[in-house]
Amino acid sequence: MEKIEKSDAEWKEELTSEEYRVMRKKGTERAFTGEYHDFYEPGVYRCAACGLPLFESETKFHSGSGWPSFYAPADEDHVETRPDFSFFSVRTEVTCRRCGAHLGHVFKDGPQPTGLRYCINSVSLDFSSEEETGA
Repeated sequence: MEKIEKSDAEWKEELTSEEYRVMRKKGTERAFTGEYHDFYEPGVYRCAACGLPLFESETKFHSGSGWPSFYAPADEDHVETRPDFSFFSVRTEVTCRRCGAHLGHVFKDGPQPTGLRYCINSVSLDFSSEEETGA
């Protein structure tokens, strides 16, 4: 997969201030405030920065956490994970493999079949309905 490389200034110009804060500076939106935290339409969730398909509605579940939660990515090769030692804890950060955008974190307390909970910021996602995707 070809990586998208842009300067910080280019990202700042292309993204809204909230998208930039979350996706480029590893921020987090407040719980229960994001557009997709309680949204369950059929379709695909894409990276808001580059459009790469990240998650499908079939894997979305209600976690009660206040953020959109998925038990698996649409394609394992579309996301990357790395240790995150911020906030005096150890978590696993999730980023878009193509553009490096911060998406959220993954935890080992999700439902089967994976047991994972990808806890993702709504602002990092752009939803496409089945009608829009032609599915």
